[in-house]
Amino acid sequence: MIDRLARPPRRAVRVGLATIGTASTAVVLFIAATPTTASAGDVFGALRVPGEAAVIVGHRGDRAEAPENTMPSLELAMDELDFVETDVQLSRDGVPVLFHDTDLERVTGDRRSVGELDLAELAELDVGAWYGREFAGERMPTLAQFLDALAARETARALVELKADWTPAEVRTVVDLIEGRALRGRVVLQSFSLETLFAVQRVSPTTPRIMLIRELPAEPVALAERLGIIGFGTTAASVTAVPGALEALHEAGIAVLCYTLNTHERWQEVSDLGVDGIITDQPSELDEWLAVTAPGT
Repeated sequence: MIDRLARPPRRAVRVGLATIGTASTAVVLFIAATPTTASAGDVFGALRVPGEAAVIVGHRGDRAEAPENTMPSLELAMDELDFVETDVQLSRDGVPVLFHDTDLERVTGDRRSVGELDLAELAELDVGAWYGREFAGERMPTLAQFLDALAARETARALVELKADWTPAEVRTVVDLIEGRALRGRVVLQSFSLETLFAVQRVSPTTPRIMLIRELPAEPVALAERLGIIGFGTTAASVTAVPGALEALHEAGIAVLCYTLNTHERWQEVSDLGVDGIITDQPSELDEWLAVTAPGT
């Protein structure tokens, strides 16, 4: 989830990203605020106070038990967790598929990228053998397959990251898949890309969405309101680096989730802060840890 794809954003978005690194955030401050139908509270429950258990989000499924972004991993997370997180890219012929990396090499051995291959070619690649022999033959899921599995589980919810920069027409493809299964309130779209967030805002302003950002800006509430987002996904260091940011965001009804935390020490750190969600590669272990440290949750 953390890495952006290599394709650089268009010039206007590069300017916007640079602006976010300063206190002014001038590019987005001129965009009319657009409220979402689902609030952070609707999606994540009451925003947390320090010491209260956060929502558990399985990063690319349950990576401790099955290969990332495969149906076995994702379905384990859907069956056991509050939320599952996954990554979406477009094949060369425009089909949304679940895959994280810039290229296919680490998982499949193929040095090309998702966008260089049609869906039929991607469907021939093995995305499970690298993890273990028992997962050999696993294929790259499409977003449609993932959403079908999500729809079949009444309580399952998902954070879906749109990798890199998406146009409004490309975003429409994803929104149509979500709305066609009546999943709007159960799927949150998220991205590091301002261009993509703008595109979602334009195409479907009532779809809940999160901005992924490595460092919170000096005025995070103003940025959130202008983008119409329900939350930020960021690092634990970022939350502590901006004094009062978490409290101000909560007062404005905006959630804060932290990625990607895999140790008891980091879980304790963000729980003490009162973040609303923890994105982790060890969701089952986190669940057991919360049962001990925050009994009754």
